[in-house]
Amino acid sequence: MKNFIVLAAFLFAGIAVQAQAKIEFKEETVDYGEVEYGGDGMRTFEFTNTGNEPLVIEKATATCGCTVPEKPEEPIAPGETGELKVKYNTRKVGYIRKTITVYSNAEGSPHAVKIKGKVLEKDTKSVLEK
Repeated sequence: MKNFIVLAAFLFAGIAVQAQAKIEFKEETVDYGEVEYGGDGMRTFEFTNTGNEPLVIEKATATCGCTVPEKPEEPIAPGETGELKVKYNTRKVGYIRKTITVYSNAEGSPHAVKIKGKVLEKDTKSVLEK
């Protein structure tokens, strides 16, 4: 009887450990390409909860204040998709290379995703049109 209880406890613990949210990003790097000065700085990372528990994004942080992530507020059910929106300040000229760290209840948390690209000089558009 004692052996049965021990075996049942191990089996229950194994099942409990397997219940986990998992996050899988469609793309781990979003490339802005060349962006006009003051242009649209909003991009979206799409992800899926491939686990068997609801996925809760606790917070998302960026490496500097020029990049502002917006996480989903509601849990993402198993098999469902969600979006992490990122807004970059396109009034900052030059190359974009930023990391967004996503903290969640998912296996392997935190997860890092990246944005890259280049914001063109303010008058580049007018030079290109001439």
